[in-house]
Amino acid sequence: MSLAGPAAADLTPSQLVNARPIIAAINDFFRTSQLSTILDQTNPLAEIDNLRRLTVMGVGGISRERASFSIRDINASQYGRICPIRSPEGPNIGLVTYMALYARINEYGFLETPYRRVEKATHGGRSVMRVTSDIVYLASDDEQQHYVTHAGIRLDHDGTLLDTRVPVRYKGEFLEADVSVVEYIDIVPRQVVGAPASLIPFLAHDEANRALMGTHMQCQAVPLLAPQSPVVGTGMEAPIASSMGRVIRATAEGTVAFADATTVVVETKDGTTTHAVEKFKRSAQSTCYNQRVLVQTHDKVKVGDVLIDGPACDGGELALGTNVTIAYMSYDGLGYEDAIVISDRLVREDLLTSVNIEEYEASVVDTKLGPEETTRDIPNVGEEALRNLDEDGIVVVGAEVGPNDILVGKIAPKGETELTAEERLLRAIFGEKAREVRDTSLRMPHGERGTVVEVKILDKEHGDELEPGTNRKIVVKVAQIRKVVVGDKLAGRHGNKGVISKIVPESDMPYLVDGTTVDLIISPLSVLARMNLGQLLEAHLGLAAQKLNIKVSMPVFEQVIEENIVKKLEESGLPVSGKSVLYDGRTGEPFTEPVAVGIGYIMKLIHMVEDKTHARSTGPYSLVTQQPLGGKAQMGGQRLGEMEVWALEAHRAAHILQEMLTIKSDDVVGRAKAFEAIVKGTDIPASTVPESFKVLVKELQALGLHVIPTGVVSARPQVAQSDTAAPVSTTGAPQDDVAVQGQAAELAKASGEETVVETKGTKSH
Repeated sequence: MSLAGPAAADLTPSQLVNARPIIAAINDFFRTSQLSTILDQTNPLAEIDNLRRLTVMGVGGISRERASFSIRDINASQYGRICPIRSPEGPNIGLVTYMALYARINEYGFLETPYRRVEKATHGGRSVMRVTSDIVYLASDDEQQHYVTHAGIRLDHDGTLLDTRVPVRYKGEFLEADVSVVEYIDIVPRQVVGAPASLIPFLAHDEANRALMGTHMQCQAVPLLAPQSPVVGTGMEAPIASSMGRVIRATAEGTVAFADATTVVVETKDGTTTHAVEKFKRSAQSTCYNQRVLVQTHDKVKVGDVLIDGPACDGGELALGTNVTIAYMSYDGLGYEDAIVISDRLVREDLLTSVNIEEYEASVVDTKLGPEETTRDIPNVGEEALRNLDEDGIVVVGAEVGPNDILVGKIAPKGETELTAEERLLRAIFGEKAREVRDTSLRMPHGERGTVVEVKILDKEHGDELEPGTNRKIVVKVAQIRKVVVGDKLAGRHGNKGVISKIVPESDMPYLVDGTTVDLIISPLSVLARMNLGQLLEAHLGLAAQKLNIKVSMPVFEQVIEENIVKKLEESGLPVSGKSVLYDGRTGEPFTEPVAVGIGYIMKLIHMVEDKTHARSTGPYSLVTQQPLGGKAQMGGQRLGEMEVWALEAHRAAHILQEMLTIKSDDVVGRAKAFEAIVKGTDIPASTVPESFKVLVKELQALGLHVIPTGVVSARPQVAQSDTAAPVSTTGAPQDDVAVQGQAAELAKASGEETVVETKGTKSH
């Protein structure tokens, strides 16, 4: 075929170029590369943090097994370029790091951080050093040759350095030098840390390990239904909230022409701008991303005004949690092991309520026996189970669904079975019978429930691109409102995490003299060893700020004079000690000692007890050992390991132990008989030989060891009188002789040998 011929006009690029190698290379990079990862969308902070991740591992990098301590340690060259706090707690510590706030990557791939130039000037007839507005980005090797000081030193209003000697960095060393040698100064004190660490107020008062936990847990906070921006913040809340583009701000001065829950139209002198609003979208981590409109029709807006609030945002500021009244005290021992007591007000007013959206997928594929099809006509399913399905067998939006409910009704052809003589005769008389089908419907998983919020149907006939062999794909999204419950994990910004131990009625919680009820009780012992005192400073300042109806910004590493907090407490009429007399809500009596009470910022983390709760009666078994599988995903049982067995042995719980190791686990015959006995209401028979013992016998046979079970198995200890079997006596739980004989026979069958069982002096083969 000639390219110049008449057929050349009909050619497409895909006919000329084989795209498979390119597609394979792209898929290989995005699906299997160590440097490729699914974006963490737990909340907007987790997203921006994930995008700023750095690693020394991956293709052409270092493996974690070979990485030495010197590679993992913080290095002077990382100053202002890599966050010294944020790093994984596991084996990747120091190998996976995160960019600092003001760092950027230059054209050669090196990290640079900005500095302001310091120059000599004359002031009042004498020579001084003055900070200029000239900003220079330096990589670490360029910085080595210059004297650089930090932004925490004393400066005059016009930028003159007031101290004669200042701390400097030179050639990777931290020194003190004369002010005249200084060439550069940091932009701001917080340029050392990354995005999550820059959101922790009083970070300088927290121990590094706890600050690290604080950064991790902020990235694990779920967006709440009613988020509140912190009373005590750091000033970085607004920039970080806007960084992912979900907080929509006005780009020009104008008027809101139209606003409802789905659209905002702004008229400016340059024309009309329309903004779409995302409502209740599912993120990759099943959290709910929901935008809220803050303006109304005819509102006047200026440049930078917030039009639409993003997820986990409040007025354009990042709001990962809520402000609550915290008391540091013991309460009936419920604060044991960092547990937290909360008031039912937090549940009632939905202050810690979040929305979880799960996605379920059903594919309609071609099978060897024919194509699958979606239908409402499912074999052996009653009308009650089909109540939420439309005529195509797909669940309708708004339906309330629970465990094992059908989301997509789907059937597949069943293989023809061998017909009996009677069936052949009937088929000959009545003609071809309807094809046999089997139920392959998509159902709600065990223990899950919620409301269907979206149904998406992708069809090959309508031009949607699907995998080969797939004709249709139905995606169902189910949302559930999750109120805070006992067992949920809460945390502050200082690594002060805990699990809810009890939800107490608001009327029973301790209260202040003015009637303010405490929302949350934390054990005071949790502060001492952890050395995260930032939470106490935050609590005191937060209480004063709330009384004065103001919000406070405490930028990271900025000099905070404790006297200022004392002044705020005095202004608001609160005790300077930060402690108040609390009254017991149950008795009305005051507690003997004053208690530290304040306003703290608390987040609800993605580790919710509802995701972890699991129960099993019967379910799948392992093929080899015949023991139940493990884990929630496999509908598994609880593992009874070696040490758990020791614990039961130590308590002499013989009967429980025997059940756990036989009929509740891998005694195949025994568990079937036990189930039958429970159904019929009769006594549970004695257990037989567990499958794992049979497997052990077979493994020993594979090693060439001949296992012959011999000896006496009796309900009562006795000496065997036999010339063929070694006299062995066993004692145990009382069993009847028939069951004992059955056990020995089982054991004999397992080892492939005939056994000699001696009971009451009789010999049987």
